[in-house]
Amino acid sequence: MTSRADLTALPLRDRAALGSGADFWTTKALGPVASVMLTDGPHGVRRQSGATDHLGLAGSLPATCFPPAVALGQSFDAALAERVGRALGCEARALEVDVLLGPGINIKRDPRGGRNFEYYSEDPVLTGLLGAAWVRGLQSVGVGASLKHFAANNAEFDRMRISADIDPRTLREIYLRAFAHIVRTAAPWTVMCSYNRINGVYASRNHWLLTELLREEWGFDGLVVSDWGAVDDRPAAVAAGLDLEMPGGGDGDARVVAAVTEGSLDEADVDRAAGRVADLAERVARGRAIEVPEFSDTEHHRLAREVAARCVVLLRNDGDLLPLAPGRSLAVIGAFAAEPRYQGGGSSHVNPTHLDVPVDEIRALAGDAAVSYSRGFGAAEGEDPAALRAEAVAAAAAAEVAVVFLGLAESQESEGFDRTDIDLPADQIDLLTAVLDARPDTVVVLSHGGVLRPPPVVAPAVLDGALLGQAGGGALADVLFGVVNPSGRLAETVPLRLQDVPAYPWFPGEHGHARYGEGLFVGYRWYDMREAAVAFPFGHGLSYTSFGYSGLTLTEADSAITVRLDVTNTGARAGREVVQIYTGVPGSALARPIRELKAVAVTADLEPGARESVSLTIARDDLACWDTRTDRWLVEPGTYRVWAGASSRDLRAEAEIALTGDAVRLPITANSTLGEALADPAAAAILAEAFGAPGPDGGAALGVDVLKLIASVPLGRLANFGVAPDRLAALYDR
Repeated sequence: MTSRADLTALPLRDRAALGSGADFWTTKALGPVASVMLTDGPHGVRRQSGATDHLGLAGSLPATCFPPAVALGQSFDAALAERVGRALGCEARALEVDVLLGPGINIKRDPRGGRNFEYYSEDPVLTGLLGAAWVRGLQSVGVGASLKHFAANNAEFDRMRISADIDPRTLREIYLRAFAHIVRTAAPWTVMCSYNRINGVYASRNHWLLTELLREEWGFDGLVVSDWGAVDDRPAAVAAGLDLEMPGGGDGDARVVAAVTEGSLDEADVDRAAGRVADLAERVARGRAIEVPEFSDTEHHRLAREVAARCVVLLRNDGDLLPLAPGRSLAVIGAFAAEPRYQGGGSSHVNPTHLDVPVDEIRALAGDAAVSYSRGFGAAEGEDPAALRAEAVAAAAAAEVAVVFLGLAESQESEGFDRTDIDLPADQIDLLTAVLDARPDTVVVLSHGGVLRPPPVVAPAVLDGALLGQAGGGALADVLFGVVNPSGRLAETVPLRLQDVPAYPWFPGEHGHARYGEGLFVGYRWYDMREAAVAFPFGHGLSYTSFGYSGLTLTEADSAITVRLDVTNTGARAGREVVQIYTGVPGSALARPIRELKAVAVTADLEPGARESVSLTIARDDLACWDTRTDRWLVEPGTYRVWAGASSRDLRAEAEIALTGDAVRLPITANSTLGEALADPAAAAILAEAFGAPGPDGGAALGVDVLKLIASVPLGRLANFGVAPDRLAALYDR
């Protein structure tokens, strides 16, 4: 074990040097501290063997490309996320990678965000549940996670300079909540600070963020690493709590030494950072000693297919067109059926060990039925788009069912830039319109990293595949033919128009600032509060069977609410249900969403008629709001409504429970209002004695209407109405 004493024996220049990379992916080996290898994830190990870069431009060694977070989020399944994390850890160990840079858990504030494919959801509770499970799985086999991007990295526009300007309550309840949950429950080895500024201060040198909040409040004991190239002032970053600047290069080490020498940086801060790098190296050494289960590429591809199938969302199924029956002739149309879009572009781009081609997988399950393929769109230079479309329409007319693959190409969404719309490309809409005219029995399969609003023409059946990883082709075929009953749920709302998006007026920002003007009302919180029409709500997903909810009960004990209910498969096929628990406070004194997701459970595969008793727990702390008057979490007193449902708008059962709120006493000052003073028993008693005002139990001394009229007057202003200041002074806290 390396001790801090071992490090202090090193010269200052070496202790400073431990705080930056040796090269693009490794830390320095100095004195007793061994080198550590970090590399990109989070849905596959991107271990580069030759040229190195952080943008996915250079090649990497083959690794399983599991479904990216945009798809994994649609599983709503923490146990599944943990299995993926463990498999990634096994592959990282095989490729001699010590820290995998993930998971990405930023909130999908706006569907145009260029990096949304790397993030789970618009909801912080779902994000926290899945992210914590992924971290536990990864670290169980001795590979460290790097929770990113800390914090409020919700757009790609000007991402290395822009300030995310967020009020304290919104920052705490929406954008930091998942980070806090994962740090406290899964203990990631590292946290990666983001490029952007938060309320004007760069994350890399934000002492409140990296030290006061992360370490002192949340208890984080790992290492803080910068996003690659995020540090603009290394000495200031070290003082703020940053431990490791990546990648290597530059004059950061020399600047740290100079700052200590001239007295602008405390040498203890350098020692602290070096010690945490040494601590990480020790964790890595212990991790390398953990025995890793043997695996094969084939086994992990099989797991990737299982996971991907659980992430597919059945958005629409009019007339029960799906599942497809083997024997019906099919026209498979669309370039993505032969050249699948299965992962995002940029630093997380994985070189897959295998790649399922959807049309081939469909043919494998179609039996003896004829399956044609037409590209339909994506004309190469010299090709006629109209001819491609005509060929696809003719194929659709000759088949019994058309299966049309649509979506976004990698060039249309990637790390580094945000989208400007949420529409399918016009040529794809034209293709779908023509195919539906020729063959009304048409299934649409969507591939995309960011939300797509439905096209103006409506297909009777729609599968949302998001980005499903290397086995997505086989998974889609499994769902199309009913080998797997779809159980995926939308992890973000699909709006009818871009203009309906809560952040629309402020996204992505201007003049170096992004104003989070929608506040708490991100995603479904906004739409449900306004009862606004949407294309598909948060949590939506259909099944080939049906489920009934019954027996909802609530019990409060041990600072938690236990929610119990029975879920019964009331249909004719086996399947699993995703139970979503929402809470709200009717008549709340606070500005708060109508309902918020608080817990999720996924049933086992239930045979027709089978029933499962589901039990979920909502911690009391998860019901708290951030109180800006006292700068702490408080549970509001009152009656809480709890819903069990299949989406934020498909609520199957509800119950209520009365909760005692957290005690809070605000100091009485000259700026406190008369109404606030009357709400305080001690102050109200003084007022009643001195002025004949009503006590804490009310009264009519002033008359109800008069009291309402003057309740908002600050106590100090009563002097303007003839009240002697010395009589008021007895009210004030000293």
